[in-house]
Amino acid sequence: MSRLHVFDMDGTLLPGTMASLEIARHLGCLPDLIRLEADFALGAVDTRGFAAEICRLWQELTPELAADVFAQAPWIGGLADVLADIRRRGEQSIVVTMSPDFFADRLRAYGVDDVVASGFPPLPFRTAPDPEGILTPADKVTAVDRVRTALGLGPDSCTAYGDSGSDIPLFRELNHTVAVNADDALRELARYQYDGDDLRVAYRIARAQSSERGGAPSLDSKERQ
Repeated sequence: MSRLHVFDMDGTLLPGTMASLEIARHLGCLPDLIRLEADFALGAVDTRGFAAEICRLWQELTPELAADVFAQAPWIGGLADVLADIRRRGEQSIVVTMSPDFFADRLRAYGVDDVVASGFPPLPFRTAPDPEGILTPADKVTAVDRVRTALGLGPDSCTAYGDSGSDIPLFRELNHTVAVNADDALRELARYQYDGDDLRVAYRIARAQSSERGGAPSLDSKERQ
């Protein structure tokens, strides 16, 4: 195991959107969710308060509807190809997100080796989430450190892909970082940058310019199209 690839989900693997927005859109409570997001951006509510409020808003959410939302979500192009190439090389991939585990865990079907996400009660919601299970940006660093240590990897053997402020603590800790359709604050921290809708390109940029040997990934001709 020579490298750990760390992916943010909201805004990165889901360009221009996030799991909560897609769920709220399907449940018909998008205006409420947008107001909640604004409060979060202003610091009026933290990640744990945010999670408790969306549980209240999403009383109608069922496992079947969550699966439908996931399937219809606008995932970035080339995701399955990148994950397959990582696995072919004997490397490991992980998604670390503050979004709900009942949504993010479905990425394992795409080929993600591990998912670390905020813990929510079973659907449909009958209780509020345990605040201790809701991730914060700092928890992304803790999660990645735990996984890479278990794999026997140092920080230079990790490549992180992210887009916004929640990725700042992790980007400060790692040298190989890729800002994907990112905001200005993360761009300033990132070693590499990519704007577009194909993860294969961001992945090749990181491989070609990183210090690891082997250069760019050998994605086949179909995967390059």
